[in-house]
Amino acid sequence: MKSSEILILGWREWVVLPELGLPPIKAKVDTGARTSALHAFALTPFVENDVRRIRFSIHPRQRNDDVVICTADVVDQRTVRDSGGHEEERWVIETPMMIGSHRWMIEATLTSRDDMQFRMLIGRTAIKGRAYVDPSASYLVGKKPRKKRPKPKA
Repeated sequence: MKSSEILILGWREWVVLPELGLPPIKAKVDTGARTSALHAFALTPFVENDVRRIRFSIHPRQRNDDVVICTADVVDQRTVRDSGGHEEERWVIETPMMIGSHRWMIEATLTSRDDMQFRMLIGRTAIKGRAYVDPSASYLVGKKPRKKRPKPKA
């Protein structure tokens, strides 16, 4: 990627994970985290056509109990140390991520983020060579999705 094509992201951005069928998710861009993390619970690994896959549920919005069930291919299982120093074995998936009109593949670990403010954390490997972060700004690329307004009656 040319330096003229490098994005400037805010410390938080709206992202879309199109292959998971989720609505836009508010994500924190965290250069202190190596790998991206996606909120997930009720994880069920399985094998389909000799491919390791995982089914999981997610509450895509904070303070909202709506549930979306997702399925993705598993690329790994890793021990991850969180910001508190606790180690956890996590499933790793690979999925396309869109921020604004920009789309690329990322790896994301699946973990419960119920106690966190953001349903997704974008780690430094997901943005390496693609973006810089302006910690004083928010939503520079991934704009908040507009709510659909009802059409006025004629």
